[in-house]
Order: sequence, then C-alpha cells, then structure tokens
Amino acid sequence: MIKTSLFLIAGLFALPATSLLAQSAAVEFANMREDVRLLTQRVGELQLRVEQLERENGDLRTKSAGAAQSYATLAHLNEAVADLNRAIKAGNAATKAETLQVVSVQMEKLAERTNTALASIAKGGGGRGPVAQPTFSDDFPKEGVPHVVQPGDSLSSIARKYGAKSQDIINANKITDASKIQVGQTLFIPGGK
Repeated sequence: MIKTSLFLIAGLFALPATSLLAQSAAVEFANMREDVRLLTQRVGELQLRVEQLERENGDLRTKSAGAAQSYATLAHLNEAVADLNRAIKAGNAATKAETLQVVSVQMEKLAERTNTALASIAKGGGGRGPVAQPTFSDDFPKEGVPHVVQPGDSLSSIARKYGAKSQDIINANKITDASKIQVGQTLFIPGGK
C-alpha cells in the first residue's frame, strides 16, 4: 500500500507539472500569436505610408516636369521674339531700299521731262534769239526725301517745311522757273528731314 500511495503521490505531482507545461506553452503561443498580429498590423501601416510617399513623389515629378516645360516655352518665346526683331529689321532695310529705288526712278523721269522742256524752249526761243541754258550745281546733299507738290506749295514753303535750302531743291530737280512747280509733281528734297 505504501507503494501505491507513493505512486499516487508521484502521479499527483506529475499531473500538475504536465498541466503547467501545457498552460505555459499555451500562454507562450498566445503571446507569439499577439506579437505576429501586431507585426502584421505594423507592416500594413508601413505599406500605407510607402504608398502615400510614392503618390507624393509622383506629384512632385509631375510638377517638376511642368516647370521644365514652362522654361522650355519661355526659351521658345525668346527665340520667337528674336526672330521677329530680325524680320522687322530686314523688312525696314528692304522698305528703305525700295523707297530709294522709287525716288531714283522718279528723279530720272523728272530729269528727262525737264531736259525735254528745256530742249523745247531752246528750239522755240520765242523769236528772241538763242536762250541761255541754265546751269545747275551738283553741290547739294545726296540724301533726302521725296515731296509731292500740294495746292498752295511754293519752293520756299517746301524748303521751310523740310529744313532744306531752296537752291538745293532747284539744283537737285533742275528747276528752271521756281514759280512753275505743279501740283502732283514729285520733287526730291536734298537734306530734307
């Protein structure tokens, strides 16, 4: 009986030890399960934060690409303005050349008409004998402006208007009679402004 009692006592002590070990393992397993749950939650939070940072990074890239595009547009605008300025200068030079060409042609026509008129006067002479040919000086400014004679214009009023000398206008246009300039006639005004 002593043996049986000892065996029962030993069995009683062994049972709680096994039960305690099982409880301890269950607690340990529950703690590990909680740790895994917390780690899973933390990983989820970190994934959300990474996604948010990726969106912000994408927005920043879009904005910086837009800024680079604006800079390129400004460079294109500056280039277009420079091209426009070059075109205006070229147009002004062409206009000036065309104007000088027109004035030159008009002066040649005027000289021809004047020479024809002078030849006609020299031939007719009006019965008074040979008419002396007027002489014109080439001593006048070669730069100037054209002027179309208007009603009421006189040689002196035209000279005053352009700040030129009457004698220079007479010489440049080979005018034999200053009182006979005609409305619509084009005169070259040397040194005119």
